Amino acid sequence: MKLLTLIFVALIALLQYPLWLGKGSWLRVWDLNQKIVAQKSSNAELKLRNDTLDAEVRDLKQGNTAIEERARSELGMIKQDEVFYQVIDQIPSSPTPQPVAPTTGQHE
Repeated sequence: MKLLTLIFVALIALLQYPLWLGKGSWLRVWDLNQKIVAQKSSNAELKLRNDTLDAEVRDLKQGNTAIEERARSELGMIKQDEVFYQVIDQIPSSPTPQPVAPTTGQHE
């Protein structure tokens, strides 16, 4: 009877091994699901970036206003007979430090 019980326990252990530690184990499935979630998140971010770039490319192909805007902002270009004014914000002056009395290093 003890031998039969031992055989059944060993058989159950052998059947459980692939479920927990084998090629298609629960741990591997869980790990792959975590990777899928991370990849979907990355794909969503990249899709948003691609959509933005696609809209920008379409805008550049269809109209001159986008090209003109980029030339003005990135290259600093101006139109012919146009006057360019650059306004520079003044940096607030910091308070001047108070002079410190010199010390002679002698103790009284």
